[in-house]
Amino acid sequence: MKPEPLEKYSSAITLSDMEIFVFPELMVSLVLANMMSPIIWQWRELDCFKKLEGKSEYRKLMRLKQFIIDEFEFNLDLETWGLTSKAKEISRFKPFISPEDIAKSNALFGYHGDQYYFDVDIRRHFGLDKYDSDVIPYWKTETIEAMNAFRYKEGYKTAAGECVSFAALYAAAAFIVCGIPLEKIYMILTPLHSQNFIDLQDGILTNNRRLVTKTMWFNGSEISNKAQRALRNENIIIVAHHTGYVHWLYKEATIDKESYKTFGQKLDAYLSTELSLPLFANFLRTNRDEQKYFQVCRECHGQAQFIQAEVLFHYEHGSNYRIADKTFDKLLSEVSDEDFVRYELPNRIRCDQLEEFISKQKSNLRNARDRSALKEFLKPVIPHAEQFVARLADFIYTKASLPKLDKTFSPPDPIEISVEQNREGLIEYLQDKRKSHTTADLAFYAYRDMESCDWAPFIKAAIERNPASIQKAAALSLDQVYQWLDQLENHSIYDAKRLAQPDEVNNYSRGDGLEKAFLLANVIRERNPEQDIEIIADKRDILLKADNEYRFDSNKGLEKEIRIP
Repeated sequence: MKPEPLEKYSSAITLSDMEIFVFPELMVSLVLANMMSPIIWQWRELDCFKKLEGKSEYRKLMRLKQFIIDEFEFNLDLETWGLTSKAKEISRFKPFISPEDIAKSNALFGYHGDQYYFDVDIRRHFGLDKYDSDVIPYWKTETIEAMNAFRYKEGYKTAAGECVSFAALYAAAAFIVCGIPLEKIYMILTPLHSQNFIDLQDGILTNNRRLVTKTMWFNGSEISNKAQRALRNENIIIVAHHTGYVHWLYKEATIDKESYKTFGQKLDAYLSTELSLPLFANFLRTNRDEQKYFQVCRECHGQAQFIQAEVLFHYEHGSNYRIADKTFDKLLSEVSDEDFVRYELPNRIRCDQLEEFISKQKSNLRNARDRSALKEFLKPVIPHAEQFVARLADFIYTKASLPKLDKTFSPPDPIEISVEQNREGLIEYLQDKRKSHTTADLAFYAYRDMESCDWAPFIKAAIERNPASIQKAAALSLDQVYQWLDQLENHSIYDAKRLAQPDEVNNYSRGDGLEKAFLLANVIRERNPEQDIEIIADKRDILLKADNEYRFDSNKGLEKEIRIP
């Protein structure tokens, strides 16, 4: 395999965020690898999903969300997969992308985002601030097998993963468990986040373990505000789909152009809504300093009573009921009578009069005239009415910063898999498709199918990109490393003739004998780069030859002679 394809194919094995950034087809390849895995197909047999057979895609997706919340946790330990260096990564990817473009678009190479991210000190929030030298974490995306295996890692009680892992998991599970066709699933990657847009009802965003409906996007809650950060404040670098991808920096795009246009329209509709009193209340919920300019009126025994908006929002905080929606009257019934007064509060806008204004005006705040009318209505009470209206418009209309349409779009060559297919049929289709389709071919490398893949990418990844096992063995002699490996459970996290990488063996304290041999080879190679290493796999018997010989037992049944010069 030539150097450039070898770099890409070995990246399908290790799947770092940086590798997906450089080779965007890997995102769909990872999803396809998860779709081939038996793990997600087994979920369909669980009672919680079996009883939803015949129900809507939406209903199944909501149940999937709760399942993922229950079974997975979000992992933001940046050093899970060890450390690398900026210089090493920049040199590695220089043939594909310039160092300047990397720095402008990748969080580990200096990207900070726009002013919002400076204000919230986003690098410190993610723990990136301590990587101000050449040393950076090897930020890696996990397959479903590696996510599941966090259960074996010290400090974890459940499965886990980072944001790109969850996006790939949700895409595969939405297809397998919920029966949502691939054409309805779009993967969205920004420099600091990864999520999916699922074209159901008004649109649904996946956000790590959670889902965000359009109603939730505009509810003004703290969770929703955090879910909005990426699309409000970052450029979208990659959009990936079963038809291909489009990349912010690359002139060539493989995604179907019409599908991409449709996605842009659907996303824009999801991120925009009409002004109403409930939406106004949602805006005030997230902008607490503005609540002091408003009051709420109710009628009691034919007499008007008034309450400060901030007092009512305080009641809402501990209640199941909300201001200005269908539960509003129930919320009012929870309020102490002492918090109401019988006179109109001065220098406050009455929400019933605000609702009347909104209903009559039918304001479209994208329109300068309507913004001006609302400003004039608010100005007698709110001294900064113009800024208030601008922020309200920004709350109602979010414009995602998508890769532009001025790309050279390749003729469509989609991955066409039906939700009616079973796992065996899906794998058979992809096996046939991989002969002419790079993304399908890469999926088998992400899947780690060593029976049908060239071993060179797996070997390259194993000895170049597994720093955690190197660090673990740093204080041990080779004999001690061998003894440590011998004591680990002799069980792979991957079934059949699929193999874990050395750092997966290290992190989950388990591995097949052939996988352990690769970990030992990684340590030997790091300590003595000139040392010739040979691994002979003879079904159950594994022999590693270097200065000494080391033997392991394997259940993989693979036969291979591997030389690492």
